[in-house]
Amino acid sequence: MTSQAPALRALVVTASNRASQGVYADKGGPVLAEGLSALGFAVDGPRVVPDGDPVEAALREGVAAGYDVILTTGGTGISPTDRTPDATARILDYEIPGIPQAIRAESLAKVPTAALSRGLAGVAGRTLIVNLPGSTGGVRDGLAVLSRVLLHAVDQIRGGDHPRPEGRPPGSAS
Repeated sequence: MTSQAPALRALVVTASNRASQGVYADKGGPVLAEGLSALGFAVDGPRVVPDGDPVEAALREGVAAGYDVILTTGGTGISPTDRTPDATARILDYEIPGIPQAIRAESLAKVPTAALSRGLAGVAGRTLIVNLPGSTGGVRDGLAVLSRVLLHAVDQIRGGDHPRPEGRPPGSAS
């Protein structure tokens, strides 16, 4: 009898004051949801909320519900209403700085203003949370990075072992 890992579950949260008021449609959230589905996640959302405290509430609810991954889009810049990283920081147990660094690096060659993104990544409980920019280009760049690391990150958070190259004995140097 083989044991199967539990299904992968993800939540997408769009932080946008205007989209939450119906001023325009959320474009980044659906792109994230589609990308996560392609990676094998059962996806809830996008849940569209105003930036700030509503983002924190959505993140806390998602962590309490046991999602493996919560991806946010929007609210990562430097305008007075961009509060998503601040809300995220309040609930993280620890940060994983390499993820947002890689996402910014992916975008910088195309869009110099990507350097202004304050997005964070880290773990709250057993949930990986990653903030992505609000632009669809930033979301696509973020997904390009996440597609290479997300499944491994979730496996690690669940207590998985680091995979070894074929034929390498346990404990050998990499």
